[in-house]
Amino acid sequence: MDTERVGEQAAGTETEALREQVVEAIKTCYDPEIPVNIYELGLVYGVEVEASGFANVKMTLTSPNCPAAQSLPGEVETKIKTVPGVSDAMIEIVWEPPWNIDMMSADAKLELGIDY
Repeated sequence: MDTERVGEQAAGTETEALREQVVEAIKTCYDPEIPVNIYELGLVYGVEVEASGFANVKMTLTSPNCPAAQSLPGEVETKIKTVPGVSDAMIEIVWEPPWNIDMMSADAKLELGIDY
């Protein structure tokens, strides 16, 4: 294996490790009306971390009228930026597909007593 490919693999492993740390930071954010973190609620649709440390998160809210619409994206961004190795973060709010209860993890449903 040539050194260029070894370097690319190492960078990919580091980026994946950083992505996992970003996800852990996101898991510390909670919807104020539901006692489950937003990742397990299924509100996070995508987390991408570039080799430069830039983190891009696509997320939604439980509804367009969510009381946390003004505060939650900023909280997510702030917490992601505290992760060592993250150079910057962008939170993109998307409405497609619309969130529904089926997007919740099995653990979140169990915690909330929802049959699945």
